Amino acid sequence: MHHIVVVGAGQAGASLVAKLRAEGCDSRITLIGNEAAPPYQRPPLSKKYLIGETTREQLYLRPPDFYEANEIALLTGRHVSAIDPANRTVTLEDGTLGYDQLVLTTGSEPRRLPAAIGGDLDGVYLVRDLAHVDDMAPEFAEGRKALIVGGGYIGLEAAAVAATRGLDVTLVEMADRILQRVAAPETSDYFRDLHTARGVRIIEGVGLERLTGETRVSGAVLADSSVLDVDFVVVGVGIAPTTRLAEEAGLAIDNGIKVDAFGRTSDPHIWAAGDCTSFPYRGGRIRVESVPNAIHQAECVAGNLMGAGQAYIAKPWFWSDQFTVKLQIAGLGMGYDRVVTRKGRREGACSHWYYRGDQLLAVDAMNDPAAYMVGKRLIEAGKTADPALVADDTTDLKSLV
Repeated sequence: MHHIVVVGAGQAGASLVAKLRAEGCDSRITLIGNEAAPPYQRPPLSKKYLIGETTREQLYLRPPDFYEANEIALLTGRHVSAIDPANRTVTLEDGTLGYDQLVLTTGSEPRRLPAAIGGDLDGVYLVRDLAHVDDMAPEFAEGRKALIVGGGYIGLEAAAVAATRGLDVTLVEMADRILQRVAAPETSDYFRDLHTARGVRIIEGVGLERLTGETRVSGAVLADSSVLDVDFVVVGVGIAPTTRLAEEAGLAIDNGIKVDAFGRTSDPHIWAAGDCTSFPYRGGRIRVESVPNAIHQAECVAGNLMGAGQAYIAKPWFWSDQFTVKLQIAGLGMGYDRVVTRKGRREGACSHWYYRGDQLLAVDAMNDPAAYMVGKRLIEAGKTADPALVADDTTDLKSLV
């Protein structure tokens, strides 16, 4: 029987196999994950799961019996060590598994602090999977000193949770400002003010020199020679696509596993989807780290495995929850030359609209779902909005669509 093997049991892998069965695929399907748990949601890990408001079972994307009921062989806690494209096999601990079509949904992995600066000390944590969060959860006790390294969304979300739990929180960002890689200065300013007002100490433009301690972290020395006492450290310095298997199999790599518009790699029998891929987008190539992209690209690849021949058209959107603020982002702000700010109707709500010339590229909406929805509809339709009308908070947003 025709066999589809999917390596990586995260959001993309789970979405792909579910879509195959929903569309009537009668192939043998095997989904392989290196964690012991069935596929689960990652975004709540650093928020509700960390503080015990969500159980492990509530994280599962599908009930555990879904896979057996749909004749999907789910292999958890299994590690794929190699791909042999010539013989169409993957190597696991206990032997090889043949495939007719292989899909890589290997996701991404957090960047670690080097061991040379204390990255391997006890009390230094990453935020990526269940085991990471289970290990760090007991640290989040009132009055303890937490150091967050990295001012991206992961770091800011961890800082928000820690501050809400009554911890003494310091966040260190080596770049000139938090969110520098992903957002305009206006959005950075908004979240800096939000965190500072809630007691988070934010240090920008200063790198981490080293962590100190014998076997467990007890302090940090910053690049400006200042010294911090810490009880534990959360590292949020970005993620990298998980490409080792693809590289060693000889597949093309370009800021991730390089796929065409249909999700096929440089090998005609191997496909890829999700965080691990870079794909064509508006004349260039991008890699998108988000749950919606993982789902939609994986479902597109599932259709193409069944012969749909449908190009993937990315519609990037993202979100982040910090304190009582929900940030919703539509589009990609790359290459913007101005930002228009619009005040929302609710107290503290606002949105930042990114333009290149007169073309709308992206919208960051803070507690302003109406601005997000209008911006998303315009961007996905390839339309724009008059910046003067956007800036005027008396303008009815719906009239812009």
